[in-house]
Amino acid sequence: MSSSASKPSSRAGAVTVERTHNKADTRAVAGAAAFSKFIAVLQLIADAQTPPNIAKLSAASGYPRPTVHRIVAALQAEGLVVATAGGNTFGLGPRLINLASHSWERSDLRLAAVDALMQLRDLTSETIHLAVPSQGEMVYIEKLESPHAVRMASRIGTRVSLTSSSVGKAYLATLSEAEREALLKDAPLQRFTEHTLTDLDAVRRELDVTAQRGHAEDHEENEVSIWCYGAAIRGPDGRAVGCVSISMPTFRRRDDVQAAYIEPLLAACRTIAARLGPASER
Repeated sequence: MSSSASKPSSRAGAVTVERTHNKADTRAVAGAAAFSKFIAVLQLIADAQTPPNIAKLSAASGYPRPTVHRIVAALQAEGLVVATAGGNTFGLGPRLINLASHSWERSDLRLAAVDALMQLRDLTSETIHLAVPSQGEMVYIEKLESPHAVRMASRIGTRVSLTSSSVGKAYLATLSEAEREALLKDAPLQRFTEHTLTDLDAVRRELDVTAQRGHAEDHEENEVSIWCYGAAIRGPDGRAVGCVSISMPTFRRRDDVQAAYIEPLLAACRTIAARLGPASER
């Protein structure tokens, strides 16, 4: 037999390689589709106001109950989801929170802010939060505790409302009217205390005042007896990349608000902005 007959032709080899790649591509697409389902269910659990059960997850996702059950079981096995009290509803697991905390610890914003936040905490002796916008809310990515005995119950990863928190108001006040309204139309306007603003027009007026004075205030709107001041940090493109707040019990709030809280808060935001880049001070 000739040598040419004993070996596959280059064309045959090319066809074999092409078929192999096609099979790999098919597997990759199938894997991506399955992964997307896992992420969709995980996102539904993260976004739920109260821990959902399998039935609610199935209805919200459009996936059959057996599929959702298998996805949730796999997420539980990896520590991304945990069963809540009773075992029939589900919340985010410790592994996911741990992964998120590593991301926040390494974020450019947090690294740029940490020194200024510590100085602000030492100057005011109150709790300091650094928050960023996330899916229609604000999420704390840093918290520095007050040295006082009475402290805030919040923690890194806590999500707070855009319309009732000082960091949320500070962020909304920096947006264009169209951007602001796009977020407000989906805002739940949930009542947390008797002081929470639940009327959309009242929220709009509050945001106008916030924009004019350059800082936001939370008058016991998230927690009874807790008062907060917040301000935005402008990123290198001039847009707000995050917000800083000072939180305290109402009984400890000083009378000289401007000197005690507002001026140090705004100075801290300017310092953080400067560290993010020269264009951020616009």
